[in-house]
Amino acid sequence: MKENFRKTARDTALEVLLSVSAANAWSDGSLKRTIAKNGLDNRDAALCSRIAYGVIQNRAYLDYYIDLWCAQPARKLEPLILNILRIGAYQILFMDKVPHRAAVNEAVEMTKRHGRPKASGMVNAVLRKFVTNWLDLPPLPSGSAAETLSIRYSHPLWLVKRLVEILGEKEAEQYLASNNAIVPTTVQTNTMKTEPKKLENALQAVGAEVTPHPWLEGCFEVSGTGDLERMELFRDGMFTVQDAAARLVSTVAQCGEEDNVLDVCSAPGGKSFAIAIDRNDHGKIISCDIHPHKLKLIEKGAERLGLTSITPALADGREEHTAWVGAADVVVADVPCSGLGIIRKKPDIRYKKAEELANLPAIQRDILHNASRYVRDGGTLVYSTCTVLPEENEEVVKWFLENHPEFTLSPFELPHPLGKCEGMLTLWPHRHGTDGFFICRMVKE
Repeated sequence: MKENFRKTARDTALEVLLSVSAANAWSDGSLKRTIAKNGLDNRDAALCSRIAYGVIQNRAYLDYYIDLWCAQPARKLEPLILNILRIGAYQILFMDKVPHRAAVNEAVEMTKRHGRPKASGMVNAVLRKFVTNWLDLPPLPSGSAAETLSIRYSHPLWLVKRLVEILGEKEAEQYLASNNAIVPTTVQTNTMKTEPKKLENALQAVGAEVTPHPWLEGCFEVSGTGDLERMELFRDGMFTVQDAAARLVSTVAQCGEEDNVLDVCSAPGGKSFAIAIDRNDHGKIISCDIHPHKLKLIEKGAERLGLTSITPALADGREEHTAWVGAADVVVADVPCSGLGIIRKKPDIRYKKAEELANLPAIQRDILHNASRYVRDGGTLVYSTCTVLPEENEEVVKWFLENHPEFTLSPFELPHPLGKCEGMLTLWPHRHGTDGFFICRMVKE
């Protein structure tokens, strides 16, 4: 059916949710494209993002109660109707500033606007059940602790079980809850163009809520900005967007001003940019990726930030480039991973299947093995991932050190409250207020 109405924030969120489920699209990319296409202003864009992300974060939880109060199981409902119900239910259960009547009425009108008037009565009836019961919801099924946590926080059962093994039940729940929390965006001052205080004032002047990062100098936690990439300050290269955990890679690498640096899995370039800024754009950084279109992201980012020390290079992290062997003072290998540490930023990552991730450690070992060839004697090798699973982190490092006795773990110091680390560290959202992230530093003797 051709849609001839102006898309609201809720209509846009619905469009995003349908594209995520039907086309297997990533929610963050789909949100940016759809918000731009539908011409939402900053306020509506923020509402759309909150609803779309919130539904994805709480999908299993919402579906459990839809199953209770709908004649048809959620899995058998038409995707359009199911996602309208999810949008309405999410607002009722999680958005205090949206009146319940508005959430119900908007869902009913959405159903009609999208050509399903006969379903509007059912949508109304189900959502009124949410309104009636929102303060005293029926209990979740009393299965195992992992099963209950899986529904309550809408994470797949296999992942919850693994987290309980790693953290224990109490801390696993804290981690799951942190993945569903609303988190500010962390930005880093580009000191090649401005100073931290000037950036803070400029962000506040355009209506952003700005808080200096509690332990990262020159970084800020910001919210209330809408799409940061639309901001003139961003386009002018005054800051980069990077989580505090990823920002620490540059700190751990400890690159000298004239060191030759090789970033073997660089795109979109955030870690290369941080290293370049930290050493005032001195030295040389080769920033690699296997995809030509991703090299353009690195080029554009470096140009926006005014950085000239970065050279993009097309390279597969698993294939040896003879000219680079033994030539780098510092090699950074931020390898492809499951991404399970950044669920709070990309909520749809949680729905990856365990079997899709089974081959990742082998790829990570191959890249780390190849990257080690490029380290000069006495040089540094940094391995990092944005996941929290030991099989992609500590176990890969253990395998590498067993097969490369010329490398040893190298302790490093991070800002308080992290302090001294004995060569490797896993950061957790609920412990450190960062993405889930792993960093390891090794030196070649």
